[in-house]
Amino acid sequence: MTDHRAQVEDLLADYRRGRDQLAEVHRALSAISESATSDCGVVTATVSAQGALTALDLRDDAYRVYRPADLAAVIVRTAAVADARAASAAGHAVAPVLPSGTDPEALLRGTADLHRAEIAPPVVEDSYENVAWLEPDAGRP
Repeated sequence: MTDHRAQVEDLLADYRRGRDQLAEVHRALSAISESATSDCGVVTATVSAQGALTALDLRDDAYRVYRPADLAAVIVRTAAVADARAASAAGHAVAPVLPSGTDPEALLRGTADLHRAEIAPPVVEDSYENVAWLEPDAGRP
């Protein structure tokens, strides 16, 4: 009977260590905040480990330097750089608890066990088989 109690105590100790390690990873992930500044210095974007935009700073003259569409493009590009940095930091945070050989960034993206062909968007081929070509507006969507 004592042997079983020792095994149960060992299992409980392993469980507690795993929970403590998981809590540490969650704390590390919640602390991640990565920023990027555009090459022109007009935009600074800050992103969390989950990819959420948490801050966006625009220089006072941003609206005079760029037209709205161009400024929007700079913001999107800058946020993407900050997101890539945050994803890398998140990968480093979860790596210690993953099995050897697991790509932490792929795991966080949800693609860890998928092949490139499984991730690729489906190829949509235009088909004109069911188009009534002799009717008005035929072939138009």
